Amino acid sequence: MIKNIIFDVGMVLVNWDPHAAFQKLGFDEKTEEAVGNATVYSDAWNESDRSVLDSDEQLAVFVQNAPDYEKEICMFWDNVGMAIYQYEYSRAWIQELKKKGYHVYILSNYGKWTYEHTTEALSFLEDVDGQVFSFEVHQIKPEPEIYQTLLEKFKLTADECVFLDDRRENVEAAEARGIHTVLFTTYQEALEKLKTYGVV
Repeated sequence: MIKNIIFDVGMVLVNWDPHAAFQKLGFDEKTEEAVGNATVYSDAWNESDRSVLDSDEQLAVFVQNAPDYEKEICMFWDNVGMAIYQYEYSRAWIQELKKKGYHVYILSNYGKWTYEHTTEALSFLEDVDGQVFSFEVHQIKPEPEIYQTLLEKFKLTADECVFLDDRRENVEAAEARGIHTVLFTTYQEALEKLKTYGVV
């Protein structure tokens, strides 16, 4: 019996659209490609989710990837919140699940700097029972440790949980820990998939 619903954040509860941020900052195509490859499309971005480095150290790594674009990389870093907004359904969905008696948790790869600059987009955190963000524990999905951290922190039984994430590798890692899963594509499809676990 499912008692706990665990949500990923990016592309499930909030939109993550770096291209929109680059456009708002006025970057031309060449600049967008250079800044993107130095930041969000680099391995360094995944490590920024782990947040072992502080924000200045992390920014220095990005700049090192494209020194000629230091100014633009700094602009994006300072305005990363432009890339994220909450979906219209997100908060109401969580509140509805809570009303039905489910416990709701967050398990997300999310950098500390990004978290601090997107509090409005994360307003649904007021409604959840708990969260594990990668920056808090210096672990990232799909590493098995982060799933175990969530289960242990909130004393959850894996078989009583269903986890929604848009990335197949993250879903498969959760399944390996005995957690039920939904590979998220759209809100409506997720509702249908949750019904197969008796979540209505």
